[in-house]
Amino acid sequence: MIKPVPLYIGLRYVAARRRQQFISFINGFSLLGMALGVLALIVVSSVMNGFDRELKTRILSVVPHGFVEQQGGLEDWSAAADTLRQQPHVVAASPFVRGFALLGANNQSQGVEFQGVDPVALREVSAVGEHMLMGSLDALESRSYNIVLGRILARQLGVIPGDSVILTLPEVVITPAGIFPRTKRFTVAGVFSVGAQVDQNMALMHLDDAARLLRMRGKVQGLQLKFDDMNNALGRVEGYAQSLGEDFSGEDWSHSQGSLFQAVKMEKTVVTLMLMIIVAVAAFNIVSALVLMVADKRSDIAVLRTLGLTSRQIMAVFVVQGSAIGIIGALIGGLLGTLIALNLTDLVSWIEHVVGAKIFDPRVFFVSFLPSEFRPGDAIMVLSAAVVMSLLATLFPAWRAAQIAPAEALRYE
Repeated sequence: MIKPVPLYIGLRYVAARRRQQFISFINGFSLLGMALGVLALIVVSSVMNGFDRELKTRILSVVPHGFVEQQGGLEDWSAAADTLRQQPHVVAASPFVRGFALLGANNQSQGVEFQGVDPVALREVSAVGEHMLMGSLDALESRSYNIVLGRILARQLGVIPGDSVILTLPEVVITPAGIFPRTKRFTVAGVFSVGAQVDQNMALMHLDDAARLLRMRGKVQGLQLKFDDMNNALGRVEGYAQSLGEDFSGEDWSHSQGSLFQAVKMEKTVVTLMLMIIVAVAAFNIVSALVLMVADKRSDIAVLRTLGLTSRQIMAVFVVQGSAIGIIGALIGGLLGTLIALNLTDLVSWIEHVVGAKIFDPRVFFVSFLPSEFRPGDAIMVLSAAVVMSLLATLFPAWRAAQIAPAEALRYE
């Protein structure tokens, strides 16, 4: 449909600057709006990708990639661990006992998930030992009733290593004096900081101490698994658990932490759709520019028709003009957005250095910098959407131009 003549005329109309200052302004405004919309979409998508990456990296460096549990408890966990280590992509296995309780100190209380772990085996599946702010995992010894807390949890309770906390289980003990909740005093032996949600709701203790609390002496609840890549755990843990026996069950990190990552994914989708409105507004500006151009070029259209151009070629002229505005704006926005997304972290750090203030206070935010991860697939999707919207925006004005009758347009010329 688009031949050299319509292409040439359409591009000439894009660059026209004489007698159509207002139309030129609309064209420039449409191009600028398209560029800003594409730029914003690419930068915001990269920031959301960066936060998703940071959350996965931080949380899954501490939270195991998978859990295998046996109904009623696992007695010979070392044999099961040896079997699981022989499975493809499994690099380590560690026993655990976990439960939920209320942790209190200094008239403050907080619901937590406590985990009983083997400090030596835990280092193979979790990097929490590398994130200790105070104390050490080595202090978690059997019958010591020591406990290691996340940084935010310790701050909420107002405790430091050496202080005592009271752990209250969700069950009661019946005594001659009445009914009392089960409680146990622990000594804070360390504080870790991962920079993620686990800092607020996780507490670690020795495997034997947790087993006594939950009346599982001689047994563990299951095994924590670490894979060579976190994505290799998806869809495999349940099968590995079934290979140990019918009474075994397993789940990977997409089940234990999936709600958080699904929330991040949903937030990215909603923000992308909202920002796509900017691109749609720029496309509507293209419609306005073309409608004004068609009204201004009625005599030109009539002359071109008398010279032999068909209605389809006239339509192609304005499709080329509107599409060129959208494509040029999308390419400019895509180039600038890519450059900003690739250097956003360094750019924000430079601004913080110049201003002398932190945009993301590490005392408040889990991630104390602005992460960015540019993905070519996202940029291609944004550019494709912008081009398609620009093309669709040209169809109605171009069709109106093709319907102009030459005799009617030249009657008063």
